[in-house]
Amino acid sequence: MADLRFQGGQVLRREGLCVDDLSLSDGVLVDGVAGRSVNLDGYLVLPGIVDLHGDGFERHLAPRRGAMKQMAEGLVAAEAELAANGVTTAVLAQFVSWEGGLRGLAFADQVFGAIRDVRPSLVTDLRAQLRFETHLLDLYDSLPSRVDAWGVDYVVFNDHLPHQRLSEGRKPPRMVGQALKAGRNPDDHFAMMQKLHAQTDMVPEALDALCARLRAQGKQMGSHDDASREQRKIWHDRGVLIAEFPETLEAAEAAKASGDPVVLGAPNVVRGGSHNGNVSALELISMELCDALASDYHYPSPRRAALILQKSGVASLAESWRLISEGPAQVLGLTDRGTLTPGKRADIVILDAATQRVAATLVAGRFSHLSGEIADRFFAA
Repeated sequence: MADLRFQGGQVLRREGLCVDDLSLSDGVLVDGVAGRSVNLDGYLVLPGIVDLHGDGFERHLAPRRGAMKQMAEGLVAAEAELAANGVTTAVLAQFVSWEGGLRGLAFADQVFGAIRDVRPSLVTDLRAQLRFETHLLDLYDSLPSRVDAWGVDYVVFNDHLPHQRLSEGRKPPRMVGQALKAGRNPDDHFAMMQKLHAQTDMVPEALDALCARLRAQGKQMGSHDDASREQRKIWHDRGVLIAEFPETLEAAEAAKASGDPVVLGAPNVVRGGSHNGNVSALELISMELCDALASDYHYPSPRRAALILQKSGVASLAESWRLISEGPAQVLGLTDRGTLTPGKRADIVILDAATQRVAATLVAGRFSHLSGEIADRFFAA
């Protein structure tokens, strides 16, 4: 791990961009001069991106149905994509859902095992998040021991059952395709969904007990797609203190009023709004109701969202970049990263100032990505 001194680049400090030196030694940012100098004139030097919720890795682990024999190789490919997009810490969000297939328990067991086993050999800091469907009551007793065995420290609760249609006895759209992807008979799949829906009244009390057990284990917990103030309060009272992708303004306001961090999707910012009609992330950011932006399903989006917010005048670069670096690091309790401050890990992304593309990514002072003309700067005699 080389000691380096970056000179001539525009370094992002809390007060904004300034032409400044940045030194790193033994994987940590340090004061003063350290090691060989590298001229970064024409480049922006920013804190590495901390992505606290993304499932874009799925395409690498299972590019086609049945093509998931080499999961470790899939994670290596996913890391390459993360690094090329400036992500230095990535939380990989894996479902355990009634949907089955790539969201079923058996596949999740493989994914979490692969993350646990492969992550020490990678440069990017990969972490696991469990997205758990709340109506899977049969798994409640074993879930706390499973998350420990998987090495999962972050659990998010979802409920994607189409309750209105199920209460009317109607089959949901695209259900047949969903069943076939999971290898199930469509009629059996529908019957299973109806059975889970019929257990709805049992879920709240079971969740109270499950959340208490996970909280006692020190797990972080989040809720997904809160739609109301009341819903967010229920989760808060259970100790589920992270609000991921609230669907409404009132849910986001309730989270902030309780001191719970709000995580929004960076693709929502890039697209200019939610793809399914929920509250705009841009609106919530403008109202200071956002603590972190996550990649969700698209790894280029955090960088692009931060730059869009800055270009549109919604936030300064320091403010917008904080939403993808220091903000998510704080949500995850990672106090050793997120800013370019002496003593922090040397997690750095370097952008070409003209194109704003990622030229290099370093994690704890080690390269995870290096591309193009900037390589000549590092390897010059």
